[in-house]
Amino acid sequence: MRFRTPLLLIVLIAIALFAALNWAAFTAPAELNLLVTTVQAPLGLIMLGAVLLLTALFVVFAAYLQTTALLASRQHAKEMATQRKLADQAEASRIAELQHLLTSGLMKLEQQSREARGATTARMDQLEQELRTALTHECAGLAAQIGELEDRIGRQGTARTG
Repeated sequence: MRFRTPLLLIVLIAIALFAALNWAAFTAPAELNLLVTTVQAPLGLIMLGAVLLLTALFVVFAAYLQTTALLASRQHAKEMATQRKLADQAEASRIAELQHLLTSGLMKLEQQSREARGATTARMDQLEQELRTALTHECAGLAAQIGELEDRIGRQGTARTG
């Protein structure tokens, strides 16, 4: 319980005790002025009735405020649950879209990698073939030069001996 509720109960008990201890004074008739007329009535009972009426009105007002707050809190909780559900759905949608985007991007990169590997292999094969051709031509040219040098050496050797 809050601090206010026990305090209110203590005040009400104090008023009831005061009224019980001074009951004779509460029920003693007094002359009361009502602006238009004057009447004889027990002032203490009228004031005690006013306190009880105000207390009842306060209890009804407090119950009304509590009920209104509970209903507003319940409505707010429902709206928050709805918003949380929408946010979770939107996040799940974004995650699925991101996963799809990443998958397609990875597939595209893999395809580009395969194409680049194929192009590199084809270029390496072409260069190897060109190198073999160039090497064959160079070997043939070198063999021709060696043959020519052998012929010169052979002719010079026969010219000296002869």
